[in-house]
Amino acid sequence: MVVCPGCGSTEAATVSQARSGKGAMRDDLFGRLAPGPDKTGDGWLHFLEGMVLTGIGIALAYTGVQQDKPLYMGGGALLALVCFLGTFVVVRDDRREKAAAEAGIPRAERLWRPAHYCYGCTSVFCPGGTPWQGLLTPEQFKKLVWTEAGCGDQFVVGDKAKDAEVPSGVLPGRL
Repeated sequence: MVVCPGCGSTEAATVSQARSGKGAMRDDLFGRLAPGPDKTGDGWLHFLEGMVLTGIGIALAYTGVQQDKPLYMGGGALLALVCFLGTFVVVRDDRREKAAAEAGIPRAERLWRPAHYCYGCTSVFCPGGTPWQGLLTPEQFKKLVWTEAGCGDQFVVGDKAKDAEVPSGVLPGRL
């Protein structure tokens, strides 16, 4: 039985159990306790979107040729070129982010696996204070794990930005 150091509650579960347990989707625990960014299939979707936009540019340029409208022809060709090149830049960045996320899995696991989530005070902690000490909000925990995994630049909090600042001294040094 694990006792929360914050509120003394025994209603604590490992973060993997909390993410998959009853009410996890309702409470948004699934995303708030994620061990890393979900990078599955983004590249293909972005490639498809880019090719559709490139096709629209080509169709516009073709219309300009058919109707002898140089503005349509030039604008369509420019649109097609920008969309085509932009698509490859976006897909390349998606591939890099996915590779960084996969490479950081072992580092993230060292922090994520032993962590427990307390349903009573909605905080995350490690029993015994190893590998990190203190209570964290789910946002702080997520930022800590993602930063350790090398995916901190992909971390987005929205309107809870102040809640995501990890207190100094939680990790005395790199693991």
